[in-house]
Amino acid sequence: MSTFIDVHALHTLPPSNINRDDTGSPKTATFGGVPRQRVSSQAWKHAIRMDFESYLDRSKLGVRTKRAVDVIARQVVEKNPEWLIEDARSAVAEVFTKGGFKLTTPKPKKDQTDVEASPETSYLFFISRRQIENVADFVLQNEEGKVAKKDAQKLLDTEHSVDLAMFGRMVADAPDFNVDASVQVAHAIGVSAATPEFDYFTAVDDVAKESEETGAGMIGTVEMMASTLYRYATVDLEHLAENLGTKAAAVEATVAFVRSFIASMPTGKQNTFANRTLPDLVVVAVRKDRPVSWVNAFEEPVTASGHGVRAEAAKKLVEEASSLEEMYDSPALETLVIAPHSLVDEATALGSVVTRKELLEQLESTLAEQLSEFRDMGEN
Repeated sequence: MSTFIDVHALHTLPPSNINRDDTGSPKTATFGGVPRQRVSSQAWKHAIRMDFESYLDRSKLGVRTKRAVDVIARQVVEKNPEWLIEDARSAVAEVFTKGGFKLTTPKPKKDQTDVEASPETSYLFFISRRQIENVADFVLQNEEGKVAKKDAQKLLDTEHSVDLAMFGRMVADAPDFNVDASVQVAHAIGVSAATPEFDYFTAVDDVAKESEETGAGMIGTVEMMASTLYRYATVDLEHLAENLGTKAAAVEATVAFVRSFIASMPTGKQNTFANRTLPDLVVVAVRKDRPVSWVNAFEEPVTASGHGVRAEAAKKLVEEASSLEEMYDSPALETLVIAPHSLVDEATALGSVVTRKELLEQLESTLAEQLSEFRDMGEN
């Protein structure tokens, strides 16, 4: 039976624009018949990946790029300077081609006529840094220059990075290299109705001011929204262990994901709004049945009371969680909660109230116990 780690959070944002559409407006969604602020799952997954880099070893992380061939070729030349970059690119491209990847060589830009372009994929290819190292070493050791599809499979479909194993990889022209994601992240949505507001601003021309000219040097508007968001994600623990190959790696990765889910923030317009908030409430539930989102707690939009929106949202979250557990007789194996003093009463109804440090330590212990019977890759 699979183990799922559900992560729920209420996260209040002041006026901000952390995730905008093609017109520059904050993203929105209609839910419960009213417009809400929305932050896409892609935006928050990117923020989580960037947060990983602040404490996980880079060798455990991946790179998303069209230029994987060039990245690996430069690694070849760095390892053995006797190689010409053109030869290295050709040898690396052969590995990708044998694997079924379709490569194209873009035309150089006008100011790069003296630079030989490198073959590229037509899409962003997610590759782990260990895979980059492995392909580079293979090229250096492959004196005959012969490459079989099984070589490409071994080099590019093993030793996945933490983020690749979590968020998956799709390769349309070489589906053998697809990696099914073990983590699902929902679009964050506001718990109450909200529409964008406009900040009208002017900028002063300092030099014109000295010459006593009147008027603004620039006039403009920027859109913003403020909401308490409901955020949700779930981790399939056994699937993650299969993608990474070992239970130790899966435990470390899951704890890292929860840590970064809590700490991360998309960076849109952050210099304008400094919206550096942390979640108001975090609930981590370890389940043995199936993932369960509590988003329907907010199908009826929350309205502010004398205690603000987040307190009312916390009450509705508790009601939804308790109702679902009673209706379907599906309690979580373990539930851990981080909450401020003002929300402790609500939080206690959900599970054990702990600090972030205690949550991560207890979660690590629980995950290790759940994976005790998992056989690591290559283990008899």
